[in-house]
Amino acid sequence: MTNRTETAPTHTVVTSSGPVAYRRFGPTGGTPVVFFQRFRGTMDHWDPAFVDVIAAEHDVILFDNIGVGRSGGVSPDTFGGMASTAVDFLRALGIEQIDAVGWSIGGFVAQLVALDEPGFVRRLLVLGSGPGGQNGAPGPEPKSIEVMVKPENDDEDFLYLFFGQHEDGRRRGSESLRRLESRLTPDAPQVGPETIQAQLHAIGAWGEDEGSAWERLEELDIPVLVANGAHDVMVHAEHSFKMAQRLADATTVIYSDAGHGFLFQHPEEFGATALRFLTA
Repeated sequence: MTNRTETAPTHTVVTSSGPVAYRRFGPTGGTPVVFFQRFRGTMDHWDPAFVDVIAAEHDVILFDNIGVGRSGGVSPDTFGGMASTAVDFLRALGIEQIDAVGWSIGGFVAQLVALDEPGFVRRLLVLGSGPGGQNGAPGPEPKSIEVMVKPENDDEDFLYLFFGQHEDGRRRGSESLRRLESRLTPDAPQVGPETIQAQLHAIGAWGEDEGSAWERLEELDIPVLVANGAHDVMVHAEHSFKMAQRLADATTVIYSDAGHGFLFQHPEEFGATALRFLTA
């Protein structure tokens, strides 16, 4: 099978905010599925075991937003700004509608794309994420904040942040980390300090009602799949429940044995769930 996550070539398109690097693979035709990445993540950080399940049946786009990884420009310091640069990128490719998969802060960005560009998002997947604002859900574990802002993270950091302390979760997490190594070579571009600070600023603002999606969720009349692990130390799973209470058409999935990286801990199982949602 060619053009999988591990081997798809990298392309660049010029937008008004700067050049954007992306990879596009899978069957052509239909609505493309666009993946919005986590804090400090690049398109190299998507687990191929999950993405390839989607790419077997759908046109898939992975990209580094402005200021991230292989892309140029200066990252916006709000998620609304990041949503705008993402739309500029997709418009530059001539795309008129997408299905959006947003993980972690990528879920924040994807929600705002759907809200700010009515009709542009056909179906929305919000994974390990939440609506922001003062919604009453618990905040992150204090240790998680310390770990996520370390200058460099090692395997133990990622296992804690994404896969928890259960033995099976750690085992599956280690397998996921090894799958990333084909793309995460020593010379692979990472997220620089200025972009990290911009993302942290955006995270801080997301917790306030103004600029978040929380007060606007009722505007979303599209199907939304909200999913998380029950033991997410960064975005408490209660955020998913809060979203389901306000959304007009939501399906909610919680994995009792997983955390923030549930989609990589159960790539085939959740990939199949995502496929059913996308094709329903």
